[in-house]
Amino acid sequence: MHEYDDAVLECFLENQLQLFPEDVANDLEEAESFLEECMAVVVNSVSEVLEYFEDAGLDMDGAVGDEILEAAEVFDVGDGRYLIVEA
Repeated sequence: MHEYDDAVLECFLENQLQLFPEDVANDLEEAESFLEECMAVVVNSVSEVLEYFEDAGLDMDGAVGDEILEAAEVFDVGDGRYLIVEA
């Protein structure tokens, strides 16, 4: 089971529409349950975001940090960490 702190959960709640057409969670508890179900990952840097996508077998073909951070699946927590949610 994953542990998501309040900063991660609040980030997801505030920005979930960047990935989904409608809200999938309405409070911190629902957000945590949803992220656990999706097996969402929190990483500590842009390089870890790139590594995550490379490990998942996605062709990054020269993608740089700024480009990958624009992916709908990547949420900037705001403290240097990133939440990756695969829909």
